[in-house]
Amino acid sequence: MEIEAKLRRSRPRGARFGTWPAPDGWPLRRMDWGQPKKARARGSLLFAGGRGDFIEKYLEALSHWHDRGWNVAAFDWRGQGASQGAGFAFDSFDPLVDDLEALLADWHETTPGPHVAIGHSMGGHLLLRTLVERRPALDAAVLVAPMIVVNSSPIPDWLAPEMAEAMCRLGFGTVSMWKAAPVPSGPGSQRQRILTGSLDRYADEAWWWDRHPGWKMTPPSWNWMRAAFRSAAAAFTPERMAGVKLPLLLLGTERDRLVSPAAIRRVAAELPHAELEMYPDSGHEILREADPVRRAALARIDAFLDAHAP
Repeated sequence: MEIEAKLRRSRPRGARFGTWPAPDGWPLRRMDWGQPKKARARGSLLFAGGRGDFIEKYLEALSHWHDRGWNVAAFDWRGQGASQGAGFAFDSFDPLVDDLEALLADWHETTPGPHVAIGHSMGGHLLLRTLVERRPALDAAVLVAPMIVVNSSPIPDWLAPEMAEAMCRLGFGTVSMWKAAPVPSGPGSQRQRILTGSLDRYADEAWWWDRHPGWKMTPPSWNWMRAAFRSAAAAFTPERMAGVKLPLLLLGTERDRLVSPAAIRRVAAELPHAELEMYPDSGHEILREADPVRRAALARIDAFLDAHAP
């Protein structure tokens, strides 16, 4: 456990952290962690986290893939982590798709194949949108608890998008959808139960926040929620899903409170070359869950990549 904790709370030796300019000049923080010079890379893997995430939050999973021979890359989305800046209000996901398309192209040109991408939550949403609309040069992709559609329960699915539209029309677009909890959201909190059953891994996020307070984000704004619903409605239609020819693995959890399990199952059925694995008892952050779930998920991903990106 001490070794695992060290992996999660220290930046890996050999990893290069720097800034990568998006097409419009926005500086995105990026990590590139290649194999040692004398080692032959198994391929190149790019990881895209979710809303509010930052590179360090997934160091344990990134270390797992690096140990399996992958050159690993990761980044902070614009507007969060160490890629924050003034002037981005999350009122559309289009700039994020532009960022990912350009980053994938640059990364593909400078790293050895096969090339695979893994997206978690909002990162899964944006990766799938990029696959649908931009057709990047990838050999396979994995979507982990992808935010196909936001889980709006107990508000009905048909009503939630209208609510977001109405709140933005009324001038509340930049207002957070709810106030941050007045009590700590630490171990034992509802937030912890929603995200992961691993108290140690849950505590890692706060450990990094203590060292980088600016990385802790407020709850999503109504602008963000409207953008999420608009993006899903336009991109994830059955016709568009049928056009994605890339091998895809989707991992989801039946008790996810943040994204819709039903939407994950629907999209997996509509994608012509998709595999689906649903975990009955996992929090939203499958790759940061307690070991039985986390190890099973990593093994499933490894087997899929071995089969489709040899």
